[in-house]
Amino acid sequence: MSELQIGFLLFVATFLVLFSGIPIGFGLVFISVAFLAIFGDGGALATVANVFVGELSSFALLTIPLFVLLGCTIGASRAGKDLYESLHRWLVRVPGGLVIANILGCGLFAAMCGSSPATAAAIGKIGIPEMIERKVPPRLATGSIAAGGTLGILIPPSLTLIVYGIVTHTSIARLFLAGVVPGIMLVVLFAVYAWLSSVRYDRIGRGGAAVRERYSFGEKLRGSVKSLPFLAIIVAVTVFMYTGFATPSEVAAVAAFMALALVVFLYRAYRMRDIWPMMRDTVRESCMILMIVAGAAVYAYMMSYLYITQSLAEWVFGWGLSDWQLILLLNVFLLVAGFFLPPVSVILMSMPVILPVLTQSNIDLVWFSIMMTINLEIGLIHPPLGLNLFVIQGVAPQVALRDIMLGVLPFVAIMLAFIVVLVVFPDLVTWLPDRLMGPGQ
Repeated sequence: MSELQIGFLLFVATFLVLFSGIPIGFGLVFISVAFLAIFGDGGALATVANVFVGELSSFALLTIPLFVLLGCTIGASRAGKDLYESLHRWLVRVPGGLVIANILGCGLFAAMCGSSPATAAAIGKIGIPEMIERKVPPRLATGSIAAGGTLGILIPPSLTLIVYGIVTHTSIARLFLAGVVPGIMLVVLFAVYAWLSSVRYDRIGRGGAAVRERYSFGEKLRGSVKSLPFLAIIVAVTVFMYTGFATPSEVAAVAAFMALALVVFLYRAYRMRDIWPMMRDTVRESCMILMIVAGAAVYAYMMSYLYITQSLAEWVFGWGLSDWQLILLLNVFLLVAGFFLPPVSVILMSMPVILPVLTQSNIDLVWFSIMMTINLEIGLIHPPLGLNLFVIQGVAPQVALRDIMLGVLPFVAIMLAFIVVLVVFPDLVTWLPDRLMGPGQ
């Protein structure tokens, strides 16, 4: 059996195992051991344990549990509610201001916790009932939160970009910087769409009654007080990491400590019943991610040992594709993969195959990381996986899943169009990291 035939068999077996409900990390190890036993030899099997443990010994992986702790700490607090209330007071008189406040809240909360589901849940619990009560169309209300929540894997700190950096041996600081401008631009584009939609609904008489709330300048400032300490975390991460004062792992430790301190002192969450859920969720999520990372390392080793990775790369190059055709092919692949698998799994399973193609085609790995992340963002709000869709349904059970799905379609269109913009203008991604850290690879 040729390497390409083994690769096709591996592709089928992988999807069957993962869709069987087996945890992804264990599933990848099971598939790898099975294929090495069938198509490899005893020496390859003897190396599996070393590969598994060796991957987990990487110092860079320390950033994962620390940033997870940061996200779980902030997610368990009332930071999302305070952030939303602050933005709402400033934007209450703007057409569609309530929706825009939720989108901006998603962007800022994403920058603090780095998790898309956590962002959608935290802002959605407060924002969706408020929007529906004020007669905002349910599709716009739920769609804006579901799409805004996806920014958690793009705006730094992002666990997805951390995993990508570890797998591709790319600077995590440079990846974080690369996500800043695209992240801000997507927030702005989402907000503009929300404003235009709100104006249109008001003109045709389908919007809600005019908002009668008014806040003085002093009330707006007082509403922002509780949010400022958490925004200081974003500033600290930015300053420490991009001035070279600390490594990403050290920055993650500082940010996690600051979040814990703020939650304890600001919200009086110092009792065991307050601290325990944060630590429990941190351990669960960290172990899940690290097991997937280690399992994916074994999976990549198996593919390389059986010469599947090299054969697939040679096969793709044999098509004689131009750079534009290759980028289109990769985008379609990532988009479809994101429909079925979570972002971290897509990165860990696909990069061993994609990386040689990117390297030989001289495609910038930092630029590709952002394009890949936006594709995976779409997967978070697109069936059949659509994790954020089910998160939103959980926090807003009064809205039908069909309406939530229809509500995210305009945001999916915005993200697809934005990918095209990044392909045409790659400097939108690379300008900031090159400016602050010097020319990259």
